[in-house]
Amino acid sequence: MNASAELLKELRLERSKTPSTPPPSRRGLWIGLGVAAAVLLAVAAWLLLGRKQAPEVRTAPVVAISSGGGASASVLDASGYVVARRMATVSAKVTGRVKEVLIEEGMRVEEGQVLARLDPIDAAAQRTLAASQVSASKSQADSVQAQLVDAEANARRLSQLVGQQLVSRAQYDQAIAQRDALRAQLATAQRNAQVAGDQLRIADQGVDNTVVRAPFSGIVTAKAAQPGEIVSPLATGGFTRTGIGTIVDMDSLEVEVEVGESYIGRVQPKMPLEIVLNAYPDWRIPGEVIAIIPAADRGKATVKVRVALKEKDARIVPDMGVRVSFLEAAPKPGTEQKPQGVRVPAAAIVQRDGADVAFVVGNEDAVEQRAVKTGIAMGGDRQVLSGLSAGETVVLEAPETLANGDRVRVAGAQP
Repeated sequence: MNASAELLKELRLERSKTPSTPPPSRRGLWIGLGVAAAVLLAVAAWLLLGRKQAPEVRTAPVVAISSGGGASASVLDASGYVVARRMATVSAKVTGRVKEVLIEEGMRVEEGQVLARLDPIDAAAQRTLAASQVSASKSQADSVQAQLVDAEANARRLSQLVGQQLVSRAQYDQAIAQRDALRAQLATAQRNAQVAGDQLRIADQGVDNTVVRAPFSGIVTAKAAQPGEIVSPLATGGFTRTGIGTIVDMDSLEVEVEVGESYIGRVQPKMPLEIVLNAYPDWRIPGEVIAIIPAADRGKATVKVRVALKEKDARIVPDMGVRVSFLEAAPKPGTEQKPQGVRVPAAAIVQRDGADVAFVVGNEDAVEQRAVKTGIAMGGDRQVLSGLSAGETVVLEAPETLANGDRVRVAGAQP
């Protein structure tokens, strides 16, 4: 116990002998704050640089295979354009100045609807002149008709008197000649009146030609003239317009594709096919072959094929680019098999260590590498039997350096 007490005494400090210590320095505090700020800046820079270094990729949705023969194999792929079988640039029949235009782009018009009117001043003046000629011809015919009535009555009286030898035979012959001459004059006057009437109808047609009407029902795709401009059905050059507008019958839309002549043997009339618009790559439109044009293009070594669209939609417009997949013939009734799996663009399937994989975009744009089992080719797509589910999003043409868990930037997405 004495030893412990002695030790405690030795540890006791005498306040009078303790030297005064200087206040702690702030230098260590500032060094600590600087180190912490540097660490925070490094982390922020790493996050920003890591985000910028994430590769930009294109994506596509995983689509379920429909039960309507969607799994049919493609025997041939081709590209083409949407065309209209009925399309017309409407012009006036005569040359004239545009008075008013009653159409706008996108407007639907019916057959016979008035599209524009030209200034009818010349045609109206011609019609007025023709109407005056009709009136003059009728007046002349009426005058000759009255003279003929008097001449016929005179001839009848002289016919009785010459029989009684009260007048000479010469007077009677003169009356007969005058009657026949008036009959000929009446026939000429009546024919002149008929010609004048025909001229009036032509003049009416000339007035009607200043009104431009729709030749068929359709949609106005172009408005080519404005009030005050000169239009002419003939290409005269200069500032003269040749048309009022362009009308397209949207019910007549179809697809024209050019198939290489070495593959044209695979195409048959009524052959089923699948059409994909370049503007809507996820929309697959069923169709069939209408006809194979019996002529080849020597320069391009292709044969033109007409394709019918089995679905009509306002999104389909002329001159759109399309991709067409010619499919195998549909199976006979009772032999259909239930479609399996999903379909994705062929560019979504890549090779990793000799196996087929696909990269699925998940939360926070992180990708998940999945092994997939592929099936048949479906045009530009591929059937996937396992590994993917409908509604997921896959990366197209994944970079070689892309690995499981990496972050990506989706092309076109907002940062």
